Amino acid sequence: MRSRIAASVVVVFVLAALVSLDAVDPRHGDLTGTVVDPSGAVLPGVTVTISGPERRSTVTNGRGEFAFINLLPGVYEVHHILAGFSPLRRSVTIKAAARQRADAALRVGSPGESVTMSGETPKVDVQSARQEAAADIAPRGLVGGVVAGVAGGIVGTLPQGPPPAYQGQGAGRTGFLPAPSNTESYASIEEYGLKRTSSDPLSTFSIDVDTASYANVRRFLSQGTRPPADAVRIEEMLNYFRYDYARPSGTEPFSITTELAECPWNPKHRLALVGIQGRELDEDDPAPRNLVFLIDVSGSMQPPDRLPLVRTAMRMLVDTLTPHDRVAIVVYAGASGLVLPSARGDRKETIRQALANLEAGGSTNGGAGIRLAYRIARHNFIDGGVNRVVLATDGDFNVGVTSQDELVRLIEHERTSGVFLSVLGVGRGNLKDSTMEKLADKGNGNYAYLDSLHEARKVLVREAGATLTTIAKDVKIQVEFNPRVVGAYRLIGYENRMLRHEDFNDDRKDAGEIGAGHSVTALYEIVPPGLEEDDHSSVDPLKYQRVPAGAYRAGTGEVMTVKVRYKAPDGDASRLVTTVLRNRLRPMTTNLGFASAVAEFGMLLRDSPFVGRGSYDAVVARAREFRRDDPDGYRAEFVRLAELAASLRGRTRD
Repeated sequence: MRSRIAASVVVVFVLAALVSLDAVDPRHGDLTGTVVDPSGAVLPGVTVTISGPERRSTVTNGRGEFAFINLLPGVYEVHHILAGFSPLRRSVTIKAAARQRADAALRVGSPGESVTMSGETPKVDVQSARQEAAADIAPRGLVGGVVAGVAGGIVGTLPQGPPPAYQGQGAGRTGFLPAPSNTESYASIEEYGLKRTSSDPLSTFSIDVDTASYANVRRFLSQGTRPPADAVRIEEMLNYFRYDYARPSGTEPFSITTELAECPWNPKHRLALVGIQGRELDEDDPAPRNLVFLIDVSGSMQPPDRLPLVRTAMRMLVDTLTPHDRVAIVVYAGASGLVLPSARGDRKETIRQALANLEAGGSTNGGAGIRLAYRIARHNFIDGGVNRVVLATDGDFNVGVTSQDELVRLIEHERTSGVFLSVLGVGRGNLKDSTMEKLADKGNGNYAYLDSLHEARKVLVREAGATLTTIAKDVKIQVEFNPRVVGAYRLIGYENRMLRHEDFNDDRKDAGEIGAGHSVTALYEIVPPGLEEDDHSSVDPLKYQRVPAGAYRAGTGEVMTVKVRYKAPDGDASRLVTTVLRNRLRPMTTNLGFASAVAEFGMLLRDSPFVGRGSYDAVVARAREFRRDDPDGYRAEFVRLAELAASLRGRTRD
């Protein structure tokens, strides 16, 4: 017995010694550092790329820290890149068995400033991220290295800033020339005016969890130009961010939060929030995933911000697979083909090699690829698991099934199999945003735009549950307003998601899906009774239904009733959840404060006639006030984008 105890003590002692060991590999060296702005504030989301004996890339975490572990000795060029700041390049010598620091301070750059980097795309430093935790290199909380960063920087041979046609001398008063070959397409958005409650007390719409618009807007602003108005979908900008809504309890897959406060851009009005929070995945028992990567390898995908970015993004997703998962790879150009039959998730090297061998060339027969991808997904269907096609493309379909209507009908037919669709948009200049948005909508999925390696990691790694795992489908919201408290109202955004009121109870009507951990936010601008005639109303004043201005009494009654219908991911019958918003005006919470800043920002970018007293200065001030807990730095990045947009006022749109 004593010998067993002694042996146990020795084992514990050895393990403790190993855990506390902070020695550097004697054959290699490490590089760590912190990146700050001119004021000394840390900068999350900075792309840090090293080139020399090895080529790697990572991104700073919420504390501005980065780390590269077990580097070959030698001289390295270290590049620091973040949208809105001037790129920084420096040389660092790594010695064996030594740890080198390379702290950096970035200065604010001019719009569109970029750095040219050559060579193949660096590998993501996953090895460093894993070893970093064991070595305790960043004791102040560096979480997972590359996985702790935010979107906004540019890495390797990804986008290098605006094309030459966008900048240079002699570009006129704005400093920018139009891109001569820009064929990007966006669905037209017409903002709805105020609706009188007395004539139309119901607002009905499908939820939307897409985030593509925010990343695309960031791409335009980072290139020094204002985005097209129709590229700005306010609901997608709102839903890019997570909010501190109550976690679901009981049997429902989501919770509903409501709030009411004064409207920042029109103090006479009120601003109501409806927030939905999806249930998180059980990390200890994740559902197996049956994924089919459907990758566009047509000629339009050759630039480095398209197929090369997609390959790296998919490799990130592969790193998260388990032996219970399966992955197949289908490609399409002039014809479609199966590059990799469905393989187990632990065959990572085989999957990575298949991705590495992809090359772009030819025309784009998207319809044939979609059919093949769904056929492969159906053949390997996992009951009770995640069955999804992940489409990566610039949306430039030009062979076979090419019209939006034909593609939508194809996707609508395929979704009946229980296989859902995620769409990853890439590229610039010919981005077919409108097509990809519709495909994701009709495919019971979501649409994200990858403007950088960081956004790819956010979508496919940090928020993979929300991207790939559906917890509720065909989710619709119907709000009924109380005419004694609400004279008129306006839903901010969701213009492309409006439904007829009778569609709410029609289970045959398709609507949006909620992914695991998704936050969905909707804002209503509310006009108290008696003030409608002073505002932008789309309906003439009513003669017999007018409510006297004195009828409004704060603190009494209900403002509105919120009804949500949803189906289980594999169900056909909907369930109804209902809550009410009481007429109690309260100070803004962190949720409503930050969401209102994002909405106001979107209205300013759209030149909305409803923005009232809104301004970029107000957006920045409120976003800073309500940024609060921001471990990933996404909200801090929003503040920088708003400041950048303010500097671009008066410039032409792309």
